[in-house]
Amino acid sequence: MSRFTAASRLPHTPTAWPFTLSALCCALLSPATLAAELSPTVITAIAPSSPLTIVTNPKDPRQPVPASDGGDYLKTIPGFALIRNGGTNGDPVLRGMFGSRLNILTNGGMMLGACPGRMDAPTSYISPETYDKLTVIKGPQTVLWGPGASAGTVLFEREPEHFGELGTRVNASLLAGSNGRFDKTLDAAAGGPLGYVRVIGNTAHADDYKDGNGNTVPSRYDKWNGDVALGWTPDADTLLELTAGKGDGEARSAGRGMDGSQYKRESLGLRFEKSNIGDVLDKIEAQVYYNYADHVMDNYTLRTPSGTGMMAGPMASNVDRRTIGARIKATWLWADYQLISGIDAQTNEHRKRSGMGIDTYKDQNWSKDADFHNYGAFSELTWFAADRDRVIAGARLDRASAKDYRARIGSGMMSKPNPTLDKTRADTLPSGFVRYEHDMADSPTTLYAGVGHAERFPDYWELFSPTSGPAGSVNAFDAIKPEKTTQLDMGLQYKTVEMEAWASAYIGVVHDYILFDYAPGYSQAQNINARIMGGELGAAYQLTPNWKADATLAYAWGKNTSDGKALPQMPPLDTRLGLTYSEDNWSAGALWRVVAQQDRIDRNKGNVVGKDFDKSAGFGVFSLNGAYRINKNLKVSAGVDNLLDKNYSEHLNMAGNAGYGYPANDPTPINEPGRTLWTKVDVSF
Repeated sequence: MSRFTAASRLPHTPTAWPFTLSALCCALLSPATLAAELSPTVITAIAPSSPLTIVTNPKDPRQPVPASDGGDYLKTIPGFALIRNGGTNGDPVLRGMFGSRLNILTNGGMMLGACPGRMDAPTSYISPETYDKLTVIKGPQTVLWGPGASAGTVLFEREPEHFGELGTRVNASLLAGSNGRFDKTLDAAAGGPLGYVRVIGNTAHADDYKDGNGNTVPSRYDKWNGDVALGWTPDADTLLELTAGKGDGEARSAGRGMDGSQYKRESLGLRFEKSNIGDVLDKIEAQVYYNYADHVMDNYTLRTPSGTGMMAGPMASNVDRRTIGARIKATWLWADYQLISGIDAQTNEHRKRSGMGIDTYKDQNWSKDADFHNYGAFSELTWFAADRDRVIAGARLDRASAKDYRARIGSGMMSKPNPTLDKTRADTLPSGFVRYEHDMADSPTTLYAGVGHAERFPDYWELFSPTSGPAGSVNAFDAIKPEKTTQLDMGLQYKTVEMEAWASAYIGVVHDYILFDYAPGYSQAQNINARIMGGELGAAYQLTPNWKADATLAYAWGKNTSDGKALPQMPPLDTRLGLTYSEDNWSAGALWRVVAQQDRIDRNKGNVVGKDFDKSAGFGVFSLNGAYRINKNLKVSAGVDNLLDKNYSEHLNMAGNAGYGYPANDPTPINEPGRTLWTKVDVSF
């Protein structure tokens, strides 16, 4: 695993800012000696570990301030951006692609949110530090992890424990920072040769933050998660693991008419792995999972109702989604081939209820509005054609269906009978890819190129959230077509002791791209055709034994070829420049993020969460970090994000809601945090 960096970890309590700053200054000013080993680092950006694949440890501290959820962590990876939803629960975007174009799995299972507006995006239920490994596969370049995934696949994974003899291990951390930020995490395991038990718990809190102008942005949140894993390992090649977890939280959302007053999660999973089975059949993996999200939105728990307009009095909406899935796959090995084949299935059911008045929704009956089913078969073959050449190819076939249970569409006096009540729609969707990789003989360089095709069934948000479907249609459920993406990915990776460099580029066409068109109080989903292209590149150079410089750049471009307009919700050119100094047990660094303006927009067009409402200005943000390893068990890191207290906002953004004092008729972007100080302590033994 390789990382573009800028420093490491330090101890802290909420009142220890003088110690934090002095430690950081010492880290920046101390004299240098040759570092025998690079100390733990603060992650500022991450490099690919193999073509189109990034693997990193989400437990590592990173800058900006260590992540509150999965989307917050992903935005440190070149190519990712985030649609801010307040202080947490933002929605990740990869290469300008959003929603179920990005498969996000935790321990091989899907945790689907329930909010029709994705207030509880799948990453809202992920606490990154409680996972052992994060893998990102960009583009439609794998078929192993479910349907769709035209933009990429994200895997948050917990590794099985291995105890050669009776023993224990404990990892814990504390994070304190500006705006009342205070997180606690405990990850402990005990076991022996025959099995283990692992217990994981975390809490996270933050108050409303202030932007660079000192204005308060509604963003307060509280979260907690608890998980347990019981593993049986009768021998070194066999694993049977049962997992269970729960969580909840609340969060203020500056860009929405309601806040999230409940983010309940329930999870169950069972997995079986058997390795080294024979000379050809090498491994069998099977799993079943259950995930349940119970989400409440209201305008009275975390804010005061406006007293005027449609949201004058207290009201709440309660939605839930129950997801059940299973997967079985096997790995076969021959002299020059590896084949992974299997089947997977998933079903999920969505319900809702609401009420006017405080907590009156609890007295209402649940109303089921949708359920989805998907059954898929897949194979992925790697051919080691020569010592320096590999061909990887995959194919999958999915049967996807959805049923509409809504008796009426719309709300209040505007509702009307639903013409697709009790109707089912289904499609058979093929996907596949082929990629060639070559290691050059006279250079430590790997070249690659691959073509992928992914067909994606419309998701819940695209079929049920819009007010209407394409012109002339009954509704979105009746008329929105599956999305079809064909994309060419190419690039190179170069690595020596002194220098690491990489570049990836893509160009693609999307038929029946699902686009949202907004008017006041109204949203329409439609299919268009689009072209997309862009790429990411980066380099890290060891200037001296102690000094290291790194840089990354990401760019995404899209065009609506049906209308001749820009494809909306595209992040602008984003560059990160880092400089790190490291010693034996400490390191320090600086990060300068520079983002260009975005003037390629299509006003009032976008996705279920965000839309283009204005062009955006460019900005630059400068940050510092420092880290110190006190001993083998204790590490401390600290940082100052946005050192110069810059007032700025991201292009991918939600307009501030009038219920929080933002202009009602003049869309105003939500500003990012101003100067933010933080300290993180990691303990392991």
